Amino acid sequence: MALIKYSRPNTDLFSRRFNDIVDEMFNNNINYRKDSFMPNVDISETETQFEISAELPGLNKDEIKIDLENGRLTLSGERKFVNEDEGKNFHRVETSYGTFSRSFYLPDSINEDSIKARYEDGLLNITIDKQEEKIKRQIEIK
Repeated sequence: MALIKYSRPNTDLFSRRFNDIVDEMFNNNINYRKDSFMPNVDISETETQFEISAELPGLNKDEIKIDLENGRLTLSGERKFVNEDEGKNFHRVETSYGTFSRSFYLPDSINEDSIKARYEDGLLNITIDKQEEKIKRQIEIK
């Protein structure tokens, strides 16, 4: 009599799609983070100002909070999952929900009174002017 190794259904790696295996591996590892997320942020600098853009789709501007304390700019808020259709069964939810908070230390060369924020089409844009006297300038040699 020959012994054959028993294999439970759906546990054979070759019988499942690669995407399902990767999704299961990563989703099980980050399952504890379902109540928060971290929005993507781009930070750039021009000669006269700093610009911060944060992706926050599905939020109203009233749900976003921007604080400046001791040179640290903090973006925070909460994106709530709303299931308005009680008969709907979700098979996959890839969008992020929960609370978020991102903090950035700003350089001393900023003008704190010049901070402006604009929220449009799910994108939060913040501009911060540099102080005039601290903007890089060319020194003429005589």
